[in-house]
Amino acid sequence: MSVPLPFAAPPAQAAPDAPAPGSSGAHPRAPGHPPTPVFVPIVDLDTGGVVAVEVNAGDVPGLPPSDVSGTVRGLLAASRAAALLPLVLPIPARAVIGGSAGLAPLHEAVRVSGRRSRELILVIEGEVPEADRRALLAGIDGLRAAGYLIAFGGLGSAPLPLDLLADASPYVVVLARDLVDRVPRDPRRSALAESLVGVARSLGVHVLAPGLRDEAQLSATRGWGIRLAQGPLLAPIDWKPSAGRVRVRVPLPVPDTAHPGALLGPRVQELLLPGVTLSAEATAEEVVGAFGSEPSITSVILVDEYQRPVGSADRSRFLLFMAGAYGHALHAKKPARRIADAPRTVPRTTPAIAAMQLAGRDASRVYDDLVVVDEVGRCMGIVRVGDLIRNVAGLRSAR
Repeated sequence: MSVPLPFAAPPAQAAPDAPAPGSSGAHPRAPGHPPTPVFVPIVDLDTGGVVAVEVNAGDVPGLPPSDVSGTVRGLLAASRAAALLPLVLPIPARAVIGGSAGLAPLHEAVRVSGRRSRELILVIEGEVPEADRRALLAGIDGLRAAGYLIAFGGLGSAPLPLDLLADASPYVVVLARDLVDRVPRDPRRSALAESLVGVARSLGVHVLAPGLRDEAQLSATRGWGIRLAQGPLLAPIDWKPSAGRVRVRVPLPVPDTAHPGALLGPRVQELLLPGVTLSAEATAEEVVGAFGSEPSITSVILVDEYQRPVGSADRSRFLLFMAGAYGHALHAKKPARRIADAPRTVPRTTPAIAAMQLAGRDASRVYDDLVVVDEVGRCMGIVRVGDLIRNVAGLRSAR
């Protein structure tokens, strides 16, 4: 499922128990002062690299349940910290139910920060009364039309009807932190978590496991096929976007034998990762800066004003070109699109084997990331060719 996506500002001090989406994440503070935002890396368990940054700005007592100031503070804090990877931000369900008027501060913060809505994953938190269900879905449609990626938090303990996942079709769901906390020591909780992961995967939804503390939890979540996770086991508790590389050792995933007859493999949407995007007018120097901010960024996608991909910069090839004779002097201040490659796009419903065939058509770019697009050609994220190979190989070994 993907995924697009570190230096000034007062440094955010992470709490010893780094909060997951759905937790307050508040730090001790003087009365009347908002909590310090906490940055937590989201790790791709297949590679051990960081693919997104969760920002939790905590709760301020006395604010109405539809207030989005916490989401806005988190976004602006990430901007000050120059966190260039995609962001995971909590947002109250009541704010989404309330419609566009209450979300105006968020849209303005996106504009001020210079971020693109496609780089933001909004995690909807809080109870959804049955009477407000239609309004919530309408609000989600509005956010999705504006380019935001949608997620739900607290799966497993929050009052979140499972059929709402089918209606809302979120990009990712976040397991409840207290549910993951008791895995695998509590067999009943483990069975519940595994079944929820199965439901989400059947719906084509990514699952994020928060708060991983030990190897047993990590092994269990990998066995269920979870790819995205965060927690003190995976990164230092004082991690910041400027900290750079985070690499963790992960156990090998258990092969998925649920559908041995699916010879074409999963659709690329199931393997999607957030993509790092820049404006089509971005300079080559800005692309180099994006690569320098995080080693796990393998490509930068250049998009137009409608989020449609118009260029693709492969990390190795682009940096090698810029490091060559006169490369920086000639191209640094000029549009990166001049030296970027044409994007290799695949519709989100493309089977894995078909995507691999596309990747193999150009021998010089066989390992370049594929850009996944929706029905109207907007960039949804990237798929790495290595992920396609692993999934297809897993299918064949299961036959």
